[in-house]
Amino acid sequence: MRKRRRGFTLIELLVVIAIIAVLIALLLPAVQAAREAARRAQCINNLKQLGLAVHNYVSQNSVLPAQAMASASATNGNESWGWGYGWPLALLPNMEQQPMFNAFNFSRGFFETGNVNNTCNSTVCYLQIATLICPSDGAKRPWVYGTHNYVANFGGPGTIARWTGTMVPPDTWGWYKNTGPVGIESIRDGTSNTALFSERLVGLTGNPSFRADSADRLRGYYDIPGPAADTGDATNAMNFYNTCKSLPGSTMSGNTQCFGFAWTMGYYVHVNNAYTHWGPPNTLACHNQTIENTQVWEASVGIATPTSNHSGGVNMGLADGSVRFIKETVNLQAWWAIGTRNGGETVSADSY
Repeated sequence: MRKRRRGFTLIELLVVIAIIAVLIALLLPAVQAAREAARRAQCINNLKQLGLAVHNYVSQNSVLPAQAMASASATNGNESWGWGYGWPLALLPNMEQQPMFNAFNFSRGFFETGNVNNTCNSTVCYLQIATLICPSDGAKRPWVYGTHNYVANFGGPGTIARWTGTMVPPDTWGWYKNTGPVGIESIRDGTSNTALFSERLVGLTGNPSFRADSADRLRGYYDIPGPAADTGDATNAMNFYNTCKSLPGSTMSGNTQCFGFAWTMGYYVHVNNAYTHWGPPNTLACHNQTIENTQVWEASVGIATPTSNHSGGVNMGLADGSVRFIKETVNLQAWWAIGTRNGGETVSADSY
């Protein structure tokens, strides 16, 4: 008597395949979530390293690093026309990057007369520092220069008052209020309730334009008319924010390349290395075209929000060196309050 050979029927095989497919479908989101958790942890660590570098800088210089310092590229005796040195340069010795700091030629600027690229610092300018990159962004550098995801706190709405944050330009020009340098003693609202850094998605190569409802909308800047600067008028600030928030989805961005441009460079009204506490995290950025340069790099009176690919908000480094995750749903008044160093607001830790 012949023994019957046992095997899988076609139906059984299909059932097994279906079960495996379901298990993979359940496992894949968990793997992706674990990877994002690791990237987010690395982003937090980067901000902690920057906060530590800032405090070491303060212990050596008694002030916080300036958002930008005038450089030798200023021409005709007018320093306002020259790109300056960005704040990360000042932190290099405290980020275990002393050789890179030594290699930078501070006697020369970035651009010569005629806006021709100055190659004297190209070795440093083209380098990418891992500590300045959030691994969740995933975009390539928008320019040939080394890029960065971490930006300094310019302060609250510029139509109320500009440069009320912690890392602001120095009073080189003598034209404006609230400029630096800023010491720890100037942060009268408390270092644990005042922002120092946050993060922002970089622009994309080629300066493409995005719709306000597109997946890349947070990498662009949108031009709208706005109120004057330094008026102390919170109503105008709120109206400008509401206009920005309610832009039609078909609105096209005016500029994308300024975000993340060159960690080595800074300019006293530009937002390539700074952000403002106006619109809450992961909302549209709007350029105040009424009183700012049409090239939209300027945003001392614009909405330059922190943005990220982290679900639900952004990481933020506070002036005491700690790092908090700030939700997109943060109370707007609390958001404005933690952006100012001496606004006199009372903010509880559970309000942001």
